[in-house]
Parts: sequence; structure tokens; C-alpha cells
Amino acid sequence: MVRSQQSTDVFVIGAGPAGLAAAIAARQKGFEVVVADGSAPPIEKPCGEGMMPETLAGLHTLGVELGAAEGHRFSGICFVQEGACVTADFPQGPGIGLPRSILHERMAARAEECGVQFRWKTPVVGIDQADIQLATGKVRARWIVGADGQGSRVRRWAGLDVVRRNQVRFAIRRHYRVKPWSSHMQIWWGQHAQAYVTPTGREENCIVVLSDTPERASFDAALQEWPELRARLANAQLGSRERGAVTSMRSLRRVQNGNVALVGDASGSVDAITGEGLRMAFQQAAALAEAMAEGALKSYEQAHRALMRRPMLMGDLMLWLGRHPRIRRRVVGAMKSRPDLFARFLATHVGMTDPKSLLSAGAQLGWQLLHV
Repeated sequence: MVRSQQSTDVFVIGAGPAGLAAAIAARQKGFEVVVADGSAPPIEKPCGEGMMPETLAGLHTLGVELGAAEGHRFSGICFVQEGACVTADFPQGPGIGLPRSILHERMAARAEECGVQFRWKTPVVGIDQADIQLATGKVRARWIVGADGQGSRVRRWAGLDVVRRNQVRFAIRRHYRVKPWSSHMQIWWGQHAQAYVTPTGREENCIVVLSDTPERASFDAALQEWPELRARLANAQLGSRERGAVTSMRSLRRVQNGNVALVGDASGSVDAITGEGLRMAFQQAAALAEAMAEGALKSYEQAHRALMRRPMLMGDLMLWLGRHPRIRRRVVGAMKSRPDLFARFLATHVGMTDPKSLLSAGAQLGWQLLHV
């Protein structure tokens, strides 16, 4: 039982990957950390389950190591558009498709190894300055971290729920028991939806369908747009129950107030098609730990804004392509003729080049479009 007189340096509300990353990063700075969540591990979330190289680097910084046999490596990204496809490899090495439940288990184990104290099945009912209110009493903390997802109550309690932008889409996920047919994570572009296919095991793929409307975020409707993908899945068994989710491009006016800070989806998010959610959460956790060590959260606000800039830019670009199929067909055709352009876009997406390179590639792509 949590006693009313208990205190800690850092109290993290929410034990998903973002909360666990914040807890581990704070312990690495020497803070005493308590994490509370109303659920019990492992915590599942419908997502694409693909981690790009930058995300894996963030995990390594946290001390989370994955076994060689865990998950499935993929070498880069493939765009598929009406039978045409263009591929590029990550310049810094492969990504990994890994079921979210396994990732959560590894991160929770690492947090325990670091000395994080857990309060599972312990909902937080409110915060009041330095006090966290639980059903069993109160805990006093110097720093309070909200990592409780898109519907964050901590955000509301701390007066941080002023939204600058919130663009919502709909997603649905399935696992199929079928051998991966590509060494790349594939993004399939359709008239009304997109799907991304992530190999997560020797005999399993995670597939997410995304659309602007819930009716189009349906496997029955979306697979009609991709006969080749439908044929590959025709005789495959489902490896999990179908799960839906909402994905959004959301930014907040502020992500810290006094001694309270937000991380992960509680602090803003980019559309799931970017694959950037975990990467941002891990890097936000490191920036937040640094700010807490310095004794003030204003530097975290600045770092958070900088971390959101590139994913927002790439998210807007991919959403724009999704909503303009005629232009997208020409873009994919141009990239097929000039694979180096797609490689440069991917390098920008994974942080290996600066935005100036993206502008240069965009100019060359525009020239190429004139000749497609």
C-alpha cells in the first residue's frame, strides 16, 4: 500500500513506453522514481510495431537491449503504388519489427533493473502542486511526469490542454501469420487509405490500415484497393484480434507547467504513418531528464519543440501525398526512375540529413516530374 507520507523525486503517471523511458532516463540521472498505472503489464497498444534505426538508438541509450532472435529486421522502406514500388535502405542500419507486448516487457524489466518503483493497478485520481492523489493516499514528488497518452488527464490537471493543432485519422490493426515477403517495411498507397506492413517475426506481419474516415479504416474496404496484398493474405490466419485506434497530428502550446511535464502522446503526436512515435518519446525522455537535472523545465519545452519539427514536416508531406493520388502516382513514378531521390527523402526522415537536403531533393524531384 502507498502511504500518505511517501515522497519521491520523480512520479511518472502512465507506464507505457513513454512513461518507462522517462522513468529510466530519470534514474540514469540519479533520481528516485515511482511509476503508477491503472493497468498491469504488459501494456498493449494497437500500433505498427516497426522501430526505425533512430528509435533503436534511443532504446540503446536507455540500456534496453533486444535479443538477436527477437522481432524481425527490415532494411528500409518501400512505397507501393498500383503495382509500382520504390525502395530505399536506412543509411544507418536496419530497423526492427517487434510486437508491442515484448517491447513493453523488455522496457519494464530494464526499469526494474534501474531501481524504478512500480505501482501497478494504481489509478491516479488527481494532482495538486507537488502531491499525487491515489485511491490509497498521496505521494509527494518534486517532479510529476504525465505519460498517460492522447487522452491525458495529467494534461488537463496541469492546465496544458491548449491545443495548437489536432488533425485526427483512424487506424485498425491486424497480425497475419504469413512469412514476410519483403525485406522492407511497406507502405501501400490507395485511393482512400494507406496500409503499412511490418514484418514482426519469421511467420508474422503486422498490418495497419489508416484513413481519414472510420468507414475507410477497414480491412474489407481497404484490401479491395490492393489486389496483390489481398492475395498474399488470402489464406493467412489471423495472429491477433483486430484492434482500432485514433492517430493524430497534435501539437500543444506548452508541455510543461511548474513541476509538471508531459511526454509521449500526452505531449503531442504525429500521424502513425510516420513511424516516429516511439523515437520521439525516447528522445523526449532524455531531454526531460536533462532538464530535471538542471532544476528547471523550460529547456525541456525548447527541446520538445525541436524534436517535433522534423516529424511534423514529414507527416504533413506524407498526408499530402495520401490525399492527392494523381500527384502521388507521378511522385512514385519519378522516384522509381531516380531511386537516389527516394533514398535522400528517407535519409531526411530518419535524421541523417538536414531539411536543406530535403529541399534540394524536392527541387530535383520537381524537375523529374516534368519528364515523367
